[in-house]
Amino acid sequence: MKPIFVIGHKNPDTDSICSAISYAYLKKKITGDPYIACRAGAVNNETKYVLDCFGVAEPQLVQSLEPRVADVQYRKVEGISRRVSLKRAWEHMRDNQIQTIPVLTKWGQLKGIVTLGDVARFYMEDQGADALAEARTSYRNIVETLKGEMIVGDPDAYFTQGKVVVAAANPDVMEDYICEHDMVILGNRYEGQLSAIEMKADCIVVCLGSQVTKSIQKLAEEAGCAVICSPLDTYTCAKLINQAVPVRHVMRTDDIIYFRESHLVSDVKSTVSKLRIRYYPVLDEDGRYVGMLSQRNLLDVERQRVILVDHNEQGQAVDGIKDTEVIEIIDHHRIDPVETMNPIYFRNQPLGCTATIITMMYQENGVEIPPAIAGLLCSAILSDTLMFRSPTCTPVDQAMARNLAKIAGINMEAHASAMFSAASQLQDKTPDEIFHIDCKRFQCSDKSIAVAQVTGMSKEELKRVKEEMLPYLKEALPNSGMDMLFLLLTNILEQSSELLFAGTGARDTVSTAFPSIECGEDSILLPGVVSRKKQLIGPLMSAIEANGE
Repeated sequence: MKPIFVIGHKNPDTDSICSAISYAYLKKKITGDPYIACRAGAVNNETKYVLDCFGVAEPQLVQSLEPRVADVQYRKVEGISRRVSLKRAWEHMRDNQIQTIPVLTKWGQLKGIVTLGDVARFYMEDQGADALAEARTSYRNIVETLKGEMIVGDPDAYFTQGKVVVAAANPDVMEDYICEHDMVILGNRYEGQLSAIEMKADCIVVCLGSQVTKSIQKLAEEAGCAVICSPLDTYTCAKLINQAVPVRHVMRTDDIIYFRESHLVSDVKSTVSKLRIRYYPVLDEDGRYVGMLSQRNLLDVERQRVILVDHNEQGQAVDGIKDTEVIEIIDHHRIDPVETMNPIYFRNQPLGCTATIITMMYQENGVEIPPAIAGLLCSAILSDTLMFRSPTCTPVDQAMARNLAKIAGINMEAHASAMFSAASQLQDKTPDEIFHIDCKRFQCSDKSIAVAQVTGMSKEELKRVKEEMLPYLKEALPNSGMDMLFLLLTNILEQSSELLFAGTGARDTVSTAFPSIECGEDSILLPGVVSRKKQLIGPLMSAIEANGE
């Protein structure tokens, strides 16, 4: 069964990361199925502190869920060695009902390809009697092709000189057309066999399963002449023998078009739509062959199953979410959900933190919460509610956090202080990194906005951040794809914020959203405002709609 991803929003915060880890653990406990916690961006300082504190590894980074070749049901057709005969190559195509097969090295790397057309072309074109020698054909291939047995000689040796002749005449005439190093196809006549050996043939093929006498075997061995005995008649042997040629003689090695499992399906479709090729080799990330891909296979893409936590809007979700199968959403934000293929389990509650909802689900399912998971869940609640100071905080959040703190064995006040101190360490970050620590995008009417939030415990540090970020917002806006950018600088201890903004109409939007507060040219002080979700997004959205009317 393919693992199911549990993932939070882009620019993940502590709740997004910790909820993904905790819910993946809960789902595995309940169902026994494989669930993998993922993240849609870098882990910030606060979250890193939390994970290190409880000895939990960072979730797997997933930057895009756009389907890749690995998600396609391509054909797992085995490749062949370059030494394999054309006959075996054709049988491989027939048995697998495929017209192209890869030729591989012994390490599984792609060496070339052979198509049914290549085999037919070689067989139908006028091949000379020296085709076997030109191709350096192994005696093993010849024996296998003629369904024979090697009586004298080394099957791993190669036929490299001479031509193939059929000895249908008497020994006197044979001398006129048999040369040294030739391969002679003949019947059970002792004289013919002896004559071929005496004329220094490199190999004789005795047809119709005729017994080769001990004396002929001895003479052949002394002369260095290989002896092959085949049950087939002379005509059939002559017809089939060129099929012993190794595929390396006809395979294509130049300009082979192949794809890797990591390639995006959209890119592959764009490429194959311009070509008239039936099958393409697929390689893994180590360059080893894993299968063959056809255009038809691209219609059968296995969608990645995903559970979203701490968000439900497509604009905040990992890239490629529209190409996945969302099967659950656990969230505590406003509802503007991604489109789903089928009915799903959607749990949205007006609580201060997604981790609170997940803690309730542990209790509802009777699953014991391990201390490390309890520590993560408690940290998420403390982070999202700003240690219960946020207006989004509810009595349920507080009760759950206190219970989780007991299980984790931590002091909430001390732990929260250490978390927020880690989060406020911004001196080594660039303005772009600061803006994207906790940034969410929203769509309202025809306007696209990005609202970031930075929390701190020092007025001086937030003042320094403001001086850096005001010019950054103006510089970043043209290439951001947004109409307006906002940055909420929140002082946790004073429980107040300053909102910085940039973009056409941004000042009018802020003035409309907070009409009772004097608004500056590029910032506004918001006493008592600490929650982006509950105290900022709603007023901004209402203001954008009002100003657009």
